Amino acid sequence: MNDSNHVLMTPMAYGEDRPEAEDPVKIMDVSLRDGQQALFSAQGRTEDMIPVAEKMDDIGFWAVEMWGGATFDVTHRILNEDPWERIKTLKQHIKQTPLSMVLRAQNLVGDRPFPDDVTRAFVETAANHGIDIFRTFDALNDFQNFEVVFEAISSLGKHFQGCICYSLTEPRLGGDVYSLDYYVEKAKALEKMGVDSICVRDVAGLMAPYDGYTLIKEIKAATTVPIHLHSHFTSGLASMTQLKAIEAGIDMVDTCLSPYAYRNSHPAVEPLVMSLLGTSRDTGFDLAKLAAISSLLEKDILPKYRHLLEDEQLSIIDTDVLSHQIPKPMKDTIIGLLEAMDASDKIEEVYQELAKVREDFGQIPLDTPSYQIIGTQAVNNVVFDDKQERYKMMTDQAKDLCYGLYGQTPAPIDPDVRKKALAGYPKGEKPLTGRPAKGLDPVLDEARKEVADLATGPEDEILYAMFPESGKQFLEWKYGKTDPPAASTPKTMDDARAEREMIARIKAGESIEGTGKTVPEKSEHLRTFNVFVGSDYFEVGVDEIGGPPEISYVRPRSAPRPMQSPAVAKPTPVKKADSSPAAPKPAPATPPPATPSTSVAVDGVALSAPMPGTIVAYEKNVGDTVNEGDTILVLEAMKMENALPSPASGVIKSIGFKEGDSVAKGDVLCVIG
Repeated sequence: MNDSNHVLMTPMAYGEDRPEAEDPVKIMDVSLRDGQQALFSAQGRTEDMIPVAEKMDDIGFWAVEMWGGATFDVTHRILNEDPWERIKTLKQHIKQTPLSMVLRAQNLVGDRPFPDDVTRAFVETAANHGIDIFRTFDALNDFQNFEVVFEAISSLGKHFQGCICYSLTEPRLGGDVYSLDYYVEKAKALEKMGVDSICVRDVAGLMAPYDGYTLIKEIKAATTVPIHLHSHFTSGLASMTQLKAIEAGIDMVDTCLSPYAYRNSHPAVEPLVMSLLGTSRDTGFDLAKLAAISSLLEKDILPKYRHLLEDEQLSIIDTDVLSHQIPKPMKDTIIGLLEAMDASDKIEEVYQELAKVREDFGQIPLDTPSYQIIGTQAVNNVVFDDKQERYKMMTDQAKDLCYGLYGQTPAPIDPDVRKKALAGYPKGEKPLTGRPAKGLDPVLDEARKEVADLATGPEDEILYAMFPESGKQFLEWKYGKTDPPAASTPKTMDDARAEREMIARIKAGESIEGTGKTVPEKSEHLRTFNVFVGSDYFEVGVDEIGGPPEISYVRPRSAPRPMQSPAVAKPTPVKKADSSPAAPKPAPATPPPATPSTSVAVDGVALSAPMPGTIVAYEKNVGDTVNEGDTILVLEAMKMENALPSPASGVIKSIGFKEGDSVAKGDVLCVIG
């Protein structure tokens, strides 16, 4: 055994006393934000971050990403936590390491562009609470959407990291759109803007190792600012790609602590530290300290969230992503929509349609919120289109994209698709040019007035301005005006242990009371039902052989993802300012619906919900005269808004729901006579 190998095997060499590397690679830990968002749908609670915060501060990370993205929405809407308080709380425990957030450019932490007044106020408030690094991306790579946030962040003396969303139109780097030149030119544009660092953001994990090497090598040669790689592990490529990027000279990479790593999250930090040990890129991290943090997470934190993991998936990688290029959240959205429409058998058709829709919409990268727009539109096309007409039901967000409200697309939008989208578009039929948010009216002053009786500071006002419905609901919880749902109560370790013991006993064929009854044989007449118990639900088999139905087995199911349809994802229906009882539903239309959306009712033609969702607004009222094709209401599903047209000309005879109501597929929304 030679001396160098002996050094590597010495316990002391794993710790902080080993020689410092010439050019140590910097690590940003994303466990507390993107890691838990990827695995637990952003439902990780602040109280479960505190036990590891100070230990993480002692590792030497370049930064800790702990805020932004979907966490802002989920904390106030589902967890009954103030998102602003998370920054202040963790800042008290993470004092040496900079705190980082992910910012969706002018979309901030939402799915639509916000006016400049909200944008500036949000950035200033986040910085004042403790955010040091603003990792900023735009789903279309349109850097016009960086202008206002860049100005705001720079004026506060904070670090602005500009992202380039990584995408492909070919299996490997190349093609007419996403070529090496495309990325190098984008990097040059960011450096010219004055960014502090550049991040290549690969949310689907598509970057192959040798493509990563070439790409980082070329960007490093063309720019002088530090370069950062963000790549999810979904396809299994990310760990290999990280190593090749490090060989190419990359400055920073993202990792997670091992309990929060892999699957659709990120590579684990511990194997990377070991891989670089003793090299010129050695991180210098103490493996023993990392192991202690991971052990704490594994034993005392992770059991509370196991119900949110997809335990039925045996493989920790999804090789299909290499062909369909769909990020995991986008796949969840598509599956959720198809299940809600009773069309799960059409998943392969949707995958094929995705490529066509993406091409029609200018080959946009599949990131937030563009993946939701493209994914939902592909589902709508498969479910609702026919041989005579494509894009029969376009979401409002798809129309906004064609108008230019989200920015300029990498390639031109198909002119026929754009013409169809903008026919009768409220803002005009001529697409925008220039910075999209420039034309948005300020809203913050009006928001202050609307929640003057609830808000106690700018944090509350900004939250409400960005998320009016769920924001007001949270403020009512926060200040004791209404009671939060039981589902928002934090789970304890005792709760987690009790649940796992119960599930183990059920799987073993015992009753919950522990009578030890055996499981009978299931017949071909077995029927399955979903049974909801608090925040959990179970798939229950009912077999009627030999008499009354008898429970024959219960299998735990993963909890619904928070980004799914409002009809199933929200713990309680959104409360509107009008708290009057919902109007009674009309009698079921007869005969049964001939199509997913219309039927002939006794007193006219019924417009039925084509999918589960939430009523955003009725455009027409009882007594109004409508023509076939006129928009009657807007239905939100999977955070995308669908304008539902009148199936016939006539007069609105009845309306079955009101704004804010959740509806199921097939519910009669109105009757035209």
